[in-house]
Amino acid sequence: MKVFAGNSNRLLAEAICNYLNLPLGRATVRRFADQEIFVEVQENVRGEDVFLVQSTSFPTNDHLMELLIMIDAMRRSSARRITAVIPYFGYARQDRKPGPRTPISAKLVANLITEAGADRVLTLDLHAGQIQGFFDIPTDNLYSVPILTRDVKEHYALSNVMVVSPDVGGVVRARALAKRLDCQLAIVDKRRERAGESEVMNVIGDVTGKDCLLIDDIVDSGGTLCNAAEALLKNGATSVTAYITHGVLSGGAVARVTSSKLKELVITDSIQPTTAVQSAHNIRVISTASLIGEAINRTSQEESVSSLFD
Repeated sequence: MKVFAGNSNRLLAEAICNYLNLPLGRATVRRFADQEIFVEVQENVRGEDVFLVQSTSFPTNDHLMELLIMIDAMRRSSARRITAVIPYFGYARQDRKPGPRTPISAKLVANLITEAGADRVLTLDLHAGQIQGFFDIPTDNLYSVPILTRDVKEHYALSNVMVVSPDVGGVVRARALAKRLDCQLAIVDKRRERAGESEVMNVIGDVTGKDCLLIDDIVDSGGTLCNAAEALLKNGATSVTAYITHGVLSGGAVARVTSSKLKELVITDSIQPTTAVQSAHNIRVISTASLIGEAINRTSQEESVSSLFD
């Protein structure tokens, strides 16, 4: 077994290798003067079980292209099996046609990864579970719930905790955490009555005096999260903390979060934290290295991955 990394999240790849007690594979991913990507594998991989760690985060297209070229390089170097380890799967929000004459880009990306030569895909908290079916190769979707559960237990008195979904679409994800914590569940129902009017946040459930935990898979602009936190506090919540798997945090999202009423935003390292994220006073990053590392080890040993979540 050998683990290699692109440029998107080298720190996570190194942490995974530390967990597996393996050296990170030697490969260079560089660019020519016109920004064409060039990959060179600097060690023998013939007959090896190869894992490529690469999140398709910003700049999404560059990191996706790096992954495709790395897969091709490994295939042409006679690797026995190639697993694309994609902690954050970009384009996952384009998983259906929201209107006429629009693409399903998540399916296109799945086809590209398959055609490049990947034999398996290992990813974390897909935006929609059905994206697994977009791939014609085995795909393991890991869940961050065990990591989040452990962190909540370390930082909160469970008797006063309430799990909250920031929208109706995320109820299944929030319920999974609430079940593990054996606590109650609330929902923030967001709606806009007319075009041009601000969104109305209705809280379904009694959050009075509770430490509320907002659970979601992606935080991008942070607007919905900050508005949901405000609505919960207006409804009597004691504090609001957000637990989000993928901290996309584009544009002015970090500034929005730091100036919001959120007690804390907890994200994983599926996307490499920027300097702004690392210096923010109310954003904390937790590691997924042990979870992904164990899944890689079990995949290589042909053992069950799903039992990680029993």
